[in-house]
Amino acid sequence: MMNRLLAGLCLLLVVPAVHPQAWPAKTLRAIVPVGPGSSTDIVHRLVLERLAAGLGQAIVVENRTGAGGTIGTAAVAKAEPDGYTVLANGAAHTIAPALYKSLPYDAQRDFMPVVPIGSSPSVLVVSPARGLRSAKAVVDAAKGRPGSLNFSSVGIGTATHLSAERFVASAGIDVVHVPFKGGAEAMTEVLGGRVDFFFGPVALVLPHVREGKLLALAVNTASRSPALPDVPTLQEAGYRNAEYPIWFGLFAPAKTPQAVIEKLNAETAKVLQVPELRGKLSALGVEPMVMTAQEFKAYVDNEFVVNASLAKRAGLQAQ
Repeated sequence: MMNRLLAGLCLLLVVPAVHPQAWPAKTLRAIVPVGPGSSTDIVHRLVLERLAAGLGQAIVVENRTGAGGTIGTAAVAKAEPDGYTVLANGAAHTIAPALYKSLPYDAQRDFMPVVPIGSSPSVLVVSPARGLRSAKAVVDAAKGRPGSLNFSSVGIGTATHLSAERFVASAGIDVVHVPFKGGAEAMTEVLGGRVDFFFGPVALVLPHVREGKLLALAVNTASRSPALPDVPTLQEAGYRNAEYPIWFGLFAPAKTPQAVIEKLNAETAKVLQVPELRGKLSALGVEPMVMTAQEFKAYVDNEFVVNASLAKRAGLQAQ
């Protein structure tokens, strides 16, 4: 009898360790902390739709916006760490600590990076009317007239802003930042010649580049973009340490079982190999990123450091 009781207790002890292997057993929820139609929203929805089929469970995508994306992010930080709630975000997650003095969560400690989705370059674009035909021409013009050139962004501390700051730091130039409320407005000012240059997402600027309304001078990724194969990287143009890709990924609340993290990582990696999905992402200028959960965590940890440094250089004051 005693042996049977001991055996039963042993079984109870091992159940929690085995339980994550049954995941997922119900619908998942993915919170996107920005609005519908944004690049973060579009890219993640494409991937999550495929991922749901691979997991055999529905994934409900919820846009929970406000306070620069921190409201939706906070909701995930407070969610049960059972693998059924994930955060669909990206570079903005690692920028937030540099922008806000008091966040309702700790961006590093309260989350586990699960899997990267992909990255997309920002493209240095100018109006053809400016007469600037290369990144070097922009730099030469800025050095010739310090403080006279300006650049637009989608707002202070956004990826479009910090992309430019990374370039400015590499080139050693003095230019003026002009923030706007959205990508369309930031780009329109360049099209109209009222702003000198803009680091815009591929999907946003590509139609205008193809029509000849904007000139693409460089991309800020380590390799050229398949969407713009003839456009050099900033490093090829002579500017080192200027890379600043826009990236997307999934995060889970801290203490989510490692077995769940690993499975979600593996299943997402499979989905990103589907040719049809890769084609759709490529049309948006997004190239899949393949990393283990551990590699992605190292990547994200480094992004926190990089963005804190850029924010300090740009003189950003946490609100």
